[in-house]
Amino acid sequence: MAPPTGSVMDSQSRLSPVNRLRWDLTAEQIDRATTELIEKTKQVYDVVGALQQAEVSYENTLKALANVEVEYTVQRNMLDFPQHVSPCKDIRTASTEADKKLSEFDVEMSMRQDVYQRIIWLQEKVESTSLRQEAIRYLERLIKLGRRSGLHLSEEIQEKIKAIKKKLSVLCIDFNKNLNEDTTFLPFTKEELGGLPEDFLNSLEKTEDGKLKVTLKYPHYFPLMKKCHVPETRRKMEEMFNSRCKEENCLILKELVDLRAQKSALLGFKTHADFVLEMNMAKNYQTVMNFLDELSVKLKPLGEKERATILDLKQKECEKRGLQFDGRINAWDMRYYMNQVEETQYSVDQNLLKEYFPMQVVTDGLLEIYQELLGLTFHLEENAPVWHEDVRLYTVKDVTSGETIGKFYLDLYPREGKYGHAACFGLQPGCLLADSSRQISVAAMVANFTKATPDAPSLLQHDEVETYFHEFGHVMHQLCSQADFAMFSGTHVERDFVEAPSQMLENWVWEKEPLMRMSKHYKTGKPIPDELLQKLIKSRQANTGLFNLRQIVLAKVDQALHTQTKADPVEEYAQLCNEILGVPATPGTNMPATFGHLAGGYDAQYYGYLWSEVYSMDMYYTRFKQEGIMNCKVGMDYRNYILRPGGSVDAWDMLRKFLGRDPKQDAFLASKGLNVEPHMLPSAC
Repeated sequence: MAPPTGSVMDSQSRLSPVNRLRWDLTAEQIDRATTELIEKTKQVYDVVGALQQAEVSYENTLKALANVEVEYTVQRNMLDFPQHVSPCKDIRTASTEADKKLSEFDVEMSMRQDVYQRIIWLQEKVESTSLRQEAIRYLERLIKLGRRSGLHLSEEIQEKIKAIKKKLSVLCIDFNKNLNEDTTFLPFTKEELGGLPEDFLNSLEKTEDGKLKVTLKYPHYFPLMKKCHVPETRRKMEEMFNSRCKEENCLILKELVDLRAQKSALLGFKTHADFVLEMNMAKNYQTVMNFLDELSVKLKPLGEKERATILDLKQKECEKRGLQFDGRINAWDMRYYMNQVEETQYSVDQNLLKEYFPMQVVTDGLLEIYQELLGLTFHLEENAPVWHEDVRLYTVKDVTSGETIGKFYLDLYPREGKYGHAACFGLQPGCLLADSSRQISVAAMVANFTKATPDAPSLLQHDEVETYFHEFGHVMHQLCSQADFAMFSGTHVERDFVEAPSQMLENWVWEKEPLMRMSKHYKTGKPIPDELLQKLIKSRQANTGLFNLRQIVLAKVDQALHTQTKADPVEEYAQLCNEILGVPATPGTNMPATFGHLAGGYDAQYYGYLWSEVYSMDMYYTRFKQEGIMNCKVGMDYRNYILRPGGSVDAWDMLRKFLGRDPKQDAFLASKGLNVEPHMLPSAC
């Protein structure tokens, strides 16, 4: 199907350009609204579940469920999103409690055998030719989800599955809440923080005895691990970072893994991984393991070479600083010496480089690039109601039609109790409403970049610029999708494809023209010197072996926990670190207990970061690199073929349309500095 010409707005439906979200609810209001939402939504399910077989129709069954899903999704997000971002602890707590109640309700509704039966009756009754393609997909998906909840099994088994699902949702919420609410800090003297720049040291709070407080949040942890030349300080930080919440989360993780295995067995799956992967591009555990094993074999020689370089750098550093050389790479050495590789082999000084990436310049450049590439305009809303004074809200319009297609919030700086990583949250799905008008999509990008102080501006490391580009790519996926049903809106695609659209856009931070557009020196306003720029671009393949081998370690830990019932997370992680990465895990730490993905919807799916990179690199090199990285026609093809469908089309079909052929792995392997062998494809390719 050719992309629509001109505007990509859906011409058949009227637009409802309203942001229905509000962020002024008190803890009491959140609690009350949660109860009301549950009651209101349940009423719709009750009505559908009571229909006689002869009464069942598209309008009173499928459309009724689709309509209530839109309403429920918007209201639910208003109630459970504040747990991640509200500056008020009472509201965060109320929001977490709301999430638990709503998650329990989600389980109840997913187990409605009476509603499932009506959907089956509808499928038997309707002529598929009378339904739009997306409505057929929605109908089939509801039946598939019903079977994946065991609604075709005995009542006794259904009750067991329901109880497990409820317990799982509470455990996942608690696992990540523990990490978000962690307030651990370590006090250090200025000498113990040797190697860190003045602007970093000046940004730190002080203890009563004058020491500097370093937290385990990203803007403190990563700069310290990269730049502090005192090994003992790095050791203490790495040990504490990978021991966050280890007691409580270790117990939660064990229970999560056990319950997932039990549920999958009840549903007739050999392992939880097989249950999860059935809905993904990879389809099964064996395909994932073949992909990871083959890539691991390819990357190992590269990793060995990089480890030898790091050991050499460490030996020289120890001699220079009068330290004892232990002849090995420790976990707390990794980031420090990987940074040194960039500085010595590629002459990239990250501290100097970040002076060219002040937050406002990066933001302006990034927004400009996305607007130009995707045929959009962004407008900052003055005095918009938001959850914190740092947050900004933008309205997004289609250039050709002038229609509003969505809005996005930017919440970029850390604060206590806030979600600790970088992520995009879909808040209002872009889809059709009950009256067939189109609701605009609203999303939030939440990150933890260093905030400006009276003495220093907010300066971004280059990898933070990359993160910014990546997460904003998810925002664009949310806003540009034009699905009819909330279930297929935005990033609701196969989980092992969901990262591809964003990963593809990371390439822009390694190209000269975009880099020039989002950088200038924070004091002089001068552009990045060409020599420094070229060194940065060349450094892209620095440490690529070790970085990707670590991704394989994490993906394999995830697979092991969800295929082997008695796998010990700490032992499994330690063994894989030795076998694959060649860098031991620090004794006493428990990295899996800090691995939020395991409880954040990526269970048995962390491999997806590497898997989807196959497609992101293919899209980038085949179209943008060939036809021009700021080529608006390619940008619009990308918007129409990859972003516009949301999850209403299989990822495989989207890729074929955009590429004009089946995907290949050549560009992915080349991007890792590896030789291209055509047979080495994910089996789904």
